[in-house]
Amino acid sequence: MDAAEAKPTPVTVTPSRPRAQPPVNPWSTGLFDCMEDPGICCLTCICPCMTFGLMAEIVDRGATSSGASGAMYIGMGVMTGWGCQWIYTWFYRTKMRAQYGLQETPYPDCCVTGFCEPLAICQQFRELRNRGFVMDIGWHANMELQQQQGRGGNAATVPPAMHVDGMTR
Repeated sequence: MDAAEAKPTPVTVTPSRPRAQPPVNPWSTGLFDCMEDPGICCLTCICPCMTFGLMAEIVDRGATSSGASGAMYIGMGVMTGWGCQWIYTWFYRTKMRAQYGLQETPYPDCCVTGFCEPLAICQQFRELRNRGFVMDIGWHANMELQQQQGRGGNAATVPPAMHVDGMTR
């Protein structure tokens, strides 16, 4: 049989199932709710690398310390001429949204961090705090606290309870 007489082999296409979308949860506070925590709002305006570092350590699940993340934030500014740290914040906002199934609202992450970076950092910080993380003790201390409280399980979704004025949140 020559090439002209060869018949093509039929191809069977099996439709794939659509992937299940992860649940999309709302943020616990809005982007413009900075005054819910004036202290963090002021800290972020004066020294965003500190707030960013605390948030990034939790999002990284302790793989990077808050000091190293804060230093990288400053380094991004120095290397790019002070103004491109929002790209680093964008990466962490997207990572955090994926971890917790959060909505990409009110605008896409690149726009939120590009135009409203301090607000984005504050919102991410508040979200983690509202999920029960004690932000100033870092990831590893939060996990130890969780174990002491007898709350095993997935540490990323079951943060330790936060005690404020005798109340548990």
